[in-house]
Amino acid sequence: MTRTRGWATVWSVLRLAMAAVTVAAISAQLAKSTGTAVELGRDVPTTIANFFSFFTILSNAAAAIVLAWIAVWYLVKGRRADAEPTGLAVALACVSTYMIITGIVYNTLLRGIELPQGSAPIPWSNEVLHLIGPIFLLVDVFVGPLRRALPWRSLWVVVAFPIVWVIYTMIRGPLITNPVSGDPFWYPYPFLNPNNPGGWPSVILYVIGIAAAIVAVGAFVVWWGRRRGAAAAGASDDGGATASLPASVASD
Repeated sequence: MTRTRGWATVWSVLRLAMAAVTVAAISAQLAKSTGTAVELGRDVPTTIANFFSFFTILSNAAAAIVLAWIAVWYLVKGRRADAEPTGLAVALACVSTYMIITGIVYNTLLRGIELPQGSAPIPWSNEVLHLIGPIFLLVDVFVGPLRRALPWRSLWVVVAFPIVWVIYTMIRGPLITNPVSGDPFWYPYPFLNPNNPGGWPSVILYVIGIAAAIVAVGAFVVWWGRRRGAAAAGASDDGGATASLPASVASD
């Protein structure tokens, strides 16, 4: 079913819808955070910079862009394609990994904790960004159409952004004054704050654990895409409706 043109069209429309809902959720929470900052006389540029320093926000924004990009690609010129373009396939593997990790980390470590985003969370926005979006991207891994089998070296691309984000977060943290509490530091998540009980050893353990989870989820996303891509190629060889990547390339 997932290799038919009808399903590809339906799922592309759903991808566009999910992208639109995600943008709405980010915009609504940003408006509330900046509005609260203005109302209480807090530093607005810092509030906005902090907002876009959350892994959740960056992951959701990237996911919205990639989902819209791949949906438009299919609807405009991808109907006769055998598989996603390589660049799109890598981008989709990246945002799928980040969103799945966002859902896992938030719902296991952070649910019920108010994060320093400048205001209380908007309930519907919070659920879209931390639950609905991650579930959608997880489902997309299994049923998204025209899946391309990526080489294993793509995993390096997947893990690059989280590494850069952690370095950025830990360098920026002690340089920012928290606009809400006035503390001479700001970290988006409590488990990354070395000023909390446990200090740096606790932070390092959390970073190692989450890094391992990112590698594991990223490897699963790439592996599953290779499996589906190989299956699609085999179906095409047998007269199936849609192909993916030739087996000689997928074997990289």
